[in-house]
Amino acid sequence: MTDNLDAVRAHYRASGLTERLKTALAALGPEGQRLMPEQLAGLDQFHTRGLAATAELAGLAGIGPETIVLDVGSGLGGPARFLAATHGCRVTGVDLSEPFVEAAHYLTERMGLGEQVTFEGASALALPFDDSHFDVVLLQHVAMNITERGRLYDEIRRVLKPGGRFATYDVVLNGGDPHYPVPWARSPAESFLLTAAETLARIEQAGFETLVWQDDTEAAKAWFSQLRASGPPPLLNLGLVMGPDFAGVAANLGRNLGEGRLGILTAVFEAIPGKA
Repeated sequence: MTDNLDAVRAHYRASGLTERLKTALAALGPEGQRLMPEQLAGLDQFHTRGLAATAELAGLAGIGPETIVLDVGSGLGGPARFLAATHGCRVTGVDLSEPFVEAAHYLTERMGLGEQVTFEGASALALPFDDSHFDVVLLQHVAMNITERGRLYDEIRRVLKPGGRFATYDVVLNGGDPHYPVPWARSPAESFLLTAAETLARIEQAGFETLVWQDDTEAAKAWFSQLRASGPPPLLNLGLVMGPDFAGVAANLGRNLGEGRLGILTAVFEAIPGKA
């Protein structure tokens, strides 16, 4: 497990990330100017379909003002801040990458959401929270980096209250080997994909009942087509985070979806009482 975690951590190392963000954000105004989630959507929504996908998943999970949310693999914190700003909930994010956590804190303060949103550096396989603590757990484009899926879903079930909801939006294996590099892995060494059926089996084994199950592959393919047609990316984009070749890497994901090698799964589950 240690070797896998080290490889994944290295993939998201992003040295000097916060300083790069400060420089790039100067284009939006002075340091003290409050930012809005939509201004950073091209930068801090590190998953297919971006902000729209986060908004849809929040709706499916039933997130409201009183909901206590955990975002596992929170990245730069974009989904966590969007949920807090639009739904009024409290959100905690955890991520394996220390530069991502540092940058998430900085961006959250720039948005004035420090009272609602917090972040911690931690592994998804050892969440630093008490049992039955959260109402909802989100997992967006994270599981592909985790080989111990049973342990991942067991940990999510542990920190959820009985009857709480687990909402996942992830890449699944569809047919054939993917083309690399992809956004979460430069090579197969950091990529641990399962099929949708295998994912469902692992999650149900952890003590969950399925509430929502939908294949969003076609929506993702349409999103990639729209990106290609729209021309150059905006000034604030994930290339600032993952390097100047990220556009080509992301295009490989679109290619894999188009060739039927990969798919996109959206699902919401309920934690079955007594089965933790």
